Amino acid sequence: MQTRTVYVTLALVGAALSTAVAPVVAAPSAAPAAPAPSTACPTGWGSLAKSDTADTATTTPVRDVRTGRHDCYDRMVVELPGAGGGGSAGAVGYTVRYVDRLYQDGSGTHLPVAGGAVLEVRVAAPSYVPETGEPTYPARAGQPLPGVNPAGYRTFRDTRFAASFEGDTQLGLGLRAQLPFRVLQLHDRLVIDVAHSWTGAR
Repeated sequence: MQTRTVYVTLALVGAALSTAVAPVVAAPSAAPAAPAPSTACPTGWGSLAKSDTADTATTTPVRDVRTGRHDCYDRMVVELPGAGGGGSAGAVGYTVRYVDRLYQDGSGTHLPVAGGAVLEVRVAAPSYVPETGEPTYPARAGQPLPGVNPAGYRTFRDTRFAASFEGDTQLGLGLRAQLPFRVLQLHDRLVIDVAHSWTGAR
């Protein structure tokens, strides 16, 4: 009887040990979440010349030109504080177009601009005080725009200040290639966006 009891006890202990060392099966992990689809860039801007001559020249001068990088495009902003007429959009005339070469207004001098394409930006506003001729934007003809460095931009390659002649300010923008662009007239500024591609891809 004692021997049988010992066998039963050993059997129970063995069963307990085999249960304790049984491998633990991990629960299946959840599948990784799919990445959120990226927003497509706007398309349809085209590369034809864009202009607005309904709003003609202003005597409010250009004060600054700056650039910035965005997901879908590179941007140039021409600042004209006070030209918005208290919030009136489209207060300044402009013409933006691709040219084979940039020629300075007045003299006709060819101004080299680096890149695969040249965008001429003409704003119907001086970069000087009309009454005195005092410069309001510290740029020199034929030189890069002060304070603007296109290094690291996907589309911009070079900039040039061409002239401020007879009330117009003329700028040159060197690009990687001829790409779609748009022009926005905002309060006190003119905005030129040049897309990174034709397809709408980032």
